[in-house]
Amino acid sequence: MPTFTNPTSDADDASEALRGLAHATRTFENPADTYPVIGDLLAGLRSLRQVMDQLATVHLAHQQRVTDDDHNPTAGATAALAAADELHQAATLIDQTHDRLNDAMAHSGRIVWNPEDRLVERWIGVVFLQGNEADTVLDLIDNEGVEAGIDHLSAWDWGNETTEAAMENGDVHDTAPVYAGDRQAETGDYAMTYNVQAGHVALYRRHLIRAKDAIDPAAEAHVPARHSTPARETTGRRSTVREGGWFEHPGVAAVKQARSLSM
Repeated sequence: MPTFTNPTSDADDASEALRGLAHATRTFENPADTYPVIGDLLAGLRSLRQVMDQLATVHLAHQQRVTDDDHNPTAGATAALAAADELHQAATLIDQTHDRLNDAMAHSGRIVWNPEDRLVERWIGVVFLQGNEADTVLDLIDNEGVEAGIDHLSAWDWGNETTEAAMENGDVHDTAPVYAGDRQAETGDYAMTYNVQAGHVALYRRHLIRAKDAIDPAAEAHVPARHSTPARETTGRRSTVREGGWFEHPGVAAVKQARSLSM
């Protein structure tokens, strides 16, 4: 405990406390604890700056009453003056350290450390159309614009049912997929990709999930869908999800289906 009256005892306690802090800060179970530690260090630097000034003042106040080991008053006074000067220089450096540490504390205060409820954005597949069904939507986009196309495709979104189906089929992406030749448009929580030449159109919906449940997406291979590829069966207002494994492009599933039909 500090005495507030005995400089040597309090200095010894301060040294021991800093040694303990150096040991304790080798690991942090909770990274958020760094913020109050920085704050306490900042307060400690202010006190240390005051100590440096007060030590310098003592050396200056008593320089006329000192000697060195050889009992030389001039040499003693010179040493006292030099010590005071170095203490003032050290105090100046502490000012710089204080400013840096103060900035560090401001930046650290903006951090939210690993919140368990942190959400990340993912995109789930709502529907993929190709062939004649896609042509109908592509004509709608050409005549009435992309928002009309997105509004039309949103009829296949059945909320949680669509989300669960996309999760089960791996039609989940870190960003709404865009492949060579595709164009994309976004409205609200929907993103639509379409390709006139390849003859397909797809709709994705933004979905927030817990960060700890997020899965990093694998690389997606692109196999262009063609009009000649058999169109997937769709029913009005039914959630349509892509077949195949995680993050498989719809063209891949269509090609697989076509090959199995021809066997």
